[in-house]
Formats: sequence, structure tokens, C-alpha cells
Amino acid sequence: MKAALAHAQFETIHPFPDGNGRVGRLLITLLLCSEQVLSQPLLYLSLYLKRNRTEYYDHLQAIRYHGRWEEWLEFFLEGVIEVADGATETTRRIVAMIEQDRAKLQTLGRAAASALSLHEYAIRHVLLRAPVAANALGVTEPTIYNAIRNLTEAGILREITGRTWGRVHIYDDYLMILNEGTEVEPSKGSRRPPRDPRAVVTLGRVPPTRPDALRHPRQIPTTGPFPA
Repeated sequence: MKAALAHAQFETIHPFPDGNGRVGRLLITLLLCSEQVLSQPLLYLSLYLKRNRTEYYDHLQAIRYHGRWEEWLEFFLEGVIEVADGATETTRRIVAMIEQDRAKLQTLGRAAASALSLHEYAIRHVLLRAPVAANALGVTEPTIYNAIRNLTEAGILREITGRTWGRVHIYDDYLMILNEGTEVEPSKGSRRPPRDPRAVVTLGRVPPTRPDALRHPRQIPTTGPFPA
């Protein structure tokens, strides 16, 4: 709930000329990590907010003008549940895929050791270049190129440049799973909050309708109307 409140208040303050949305969404994850709710930044609500951008903007406006915090909190927490469930399912699929790929490589005989070593590297990096991988694993480039060939033939890696030099390989299925559902088509009903001059203020200024806020110009009131 702290993250939900902080995000709404940050978007209300709107402190920067540009990038407030990105910083505000990142603030959610950083606050959850700071409060030790997350040990790693694995919960990111940006996609949920983009998919539901019309409701998102409407809820922010409802806070600013009508003080409807409860509706915003419900919307935000539904997003946390949806994203957490999605991340859990994605993790299960990735773990199962890694185990299947590892089982394939264990059948390679003497080449299995270098192939499995490169596979572990690919799990951590997803995208790899042979010289960088060779240096990281402490092996020769010919050894890495042989391992890359084995992983490519097994359908694990895929080369994406089409060049004969400076080639880049990706852990294809891994990246495909990570990218699933990340494309958001513009919604006809989506819109940004209206730029009402009564609601737009800079940090340190207050709306003329709230003279009591002059005593604490940087404090945001707990009920609307809010500055945008």
C-alpha cells in the first residue's frame, strides 16, 4: 500500500519536465525492494498500467479531484496480484525449459561439459557473443564456438545478426517466454489526464484554493483536490 500511495503522490507532484511516468513506475519496484518485500526487482507493474491505462488515468484523476483513494488502492492491488501470478507462471515455465534443455545437452558425450557450461552462461545472460563468453568462462574461443554449434543444433541458441563475423546468439525460447504479452497496442479509449491549469503546479507551489497548504508547500494533502 505504501508503494501505491507513493506512486500516486509522485505522479501528482510531477516533478520533472519529462520521464515522470517511467520514474513513477520504477519507484514502485524500488520501494518494494527497499521495504524488503522483494529480495530482487521481479515485480514490475508497468505493463499492467499500460494495458489498463484508461482506468489508471481515471483513478489518478479521481484521487486528485475527489480523494478516492480506496478505488485506486483496489486497482493497484489487483495489478500486484495479476503481475505476481504471471511472474510465478513464467518462472515455472522457464525452469521447466531449462531442465529440458539441460537434459538434451547431457547426451552429447565428451562435448557435454563445455555445452553445459555455456548453457549456464546463457541462462544468466540470454544474449551472448563468443569472445565475451570465452573470457567469462575462462576457455578458448574454439571451445566456445564448438559449444555454440552444439547448442544451436539442439535448438537452444539462435544467431540473430546473419553475419559471418561479430555474431550474436540468443537463448531463443527463454527470450520468447520473457517477451510474451509485452506488446501493448494503443487503446482507442486511452488518454492522458486533462491538463487542467487549476490542477497543474510545480513542486513548492500550491493551488490558490488551498491556502492552508502554504504552511507546508511540499506536503501533499490526503484528500482532493490534488495538484496534477
